[in-house]
Amino acid sequence: MGKIVLKAGKDKSVFRYHPWIFSGAVQSKDSDIVEGDIVKVYGVDGKYLATGHYQIGSIAIRILTFKDIEINQEFWNERIQQAWNLRMAVGVANRPDNNVFRLVHGEGDNLPGLVIDYYGGVAVVQFHSVGMYMVRENIKEALLTVLGEHLTAIYDKSEGTLPYKAAINPENGYMWGKAENFVALENGLKFNVDWLEGQKTGFFVDQRENRALLEHYAKGRDVLNMFCYTGGFSFYAMRGGAKSVTSVDVSARAIELANKNVELNFPGDSRHSAYAEEAFEFLNKSKGKYDLIILDPPAFAKHQNVLNNAIQGYKKLNKKGFEVIKPGGILFTFSCSQVMTRDLFRQTVFTAAANTGRKIKILHQLTQPADHPVSIYHPEGEYLKGLVLYVE
Repeated sequence: MGKIVLKAGKDKSVFRYHPWIFSGAVQSKDSDIVEGDIVKVYGVDGKYLATGHYQIGSIAIRILTFKDIEINQEFWNERIQQAWNLRMAVGVANRPDNNVFRLVHGEGDNLPGLVIDYYGGVAVVQFHSVGMYMVRENIKEALLTVLGEHLTAIYDKSEGTLPYKAAINPENGYMWGKAENFVALENGLKFNVDWLEGQKTGFFVDQRENRALLEHYAKGRDVLNMFCYTGGFSFYAMRGGAKSVTSVDVSARAIELANKNVELNFPGDSRHSAYAEEAFEFLNKSKGKYDLIILDPPAFAKHQNVLNNAIQGYKKLNKKGFEVIKPGGILFTFSCSQVMTRDLFRQTVFTAAANTGRKIKILHQLTQPADHPVSIYHPEGEYLKGLVLYVE
């Protein structure tokens, strides 16, 4: 196992149990270490600090453990077992009305670089680091060992999540078993899940509790669901008694899926309409038409160097939402950009509100659900931020 030595004074984050070591902290490394290797990290005094995956880039090591232990199949089994135990403890893995949830959430489950979503027996895996990709057979065996009869297939969807310079040429495909035409059940509502062609792992499971909250505000309202993807918020609004629901997404494929999902839950219901259209073009002709609006855009900033552009994007979007919503309306607004902190997002929405001059009150501050846990040592894991606002 390769050895990496940190510069003097650069071990403080390790003592705070932060799971990342940045390249600027590295003093030296063994010459034969390549991206994806499991390495041991030491201080300049020779003291062992951590073991993790080495990678090329600003984050040099993603830490797997702070204990000097062997990284073998038993290690991976134990980590997957801990993740499964948490989902059982929070009640998402054993409910008759819900069969979709996140099984592994990277650093939040002490498995940096790994995301696994569970769809009623199918584990859809995304490797976000070369190191995790290199141990994919260990992850597969751990899933089979821990989930047992709860597992019917494992699908690897890492083609678009791994560093393109790594030269490992990942291909999406089944690692074990096979499943097709899956209909998910979330809080009693049905959704088509397409892990072959859909975004992320096929569905956005992180909005489950926020969608349920929206349901309670929907009765008698005209609802606009912007960036609707497969229509999740729309169907909750319909079950909540919305007067009308409009779903909008720039992707025609997303609108097709949204319409199919409406038919699964509310066949022949005339309250729903859907449009494949650019967001601002649609909002520009929507003034005074809606009294419940959802703004749930894709991440405007995935990296720190584009944060300022993202701030302007969120500001512009929320300002437009405040301008078009009816008096007495409720606006659900979100950011899934990891580099956009909770305080910064709230400040950005505040600026947008101030520019409109409307009176606005915060009803709820939202985040990701318990199956997307955030390590207390890794606040960057809190990527989903949301506000529910009352607009007078």
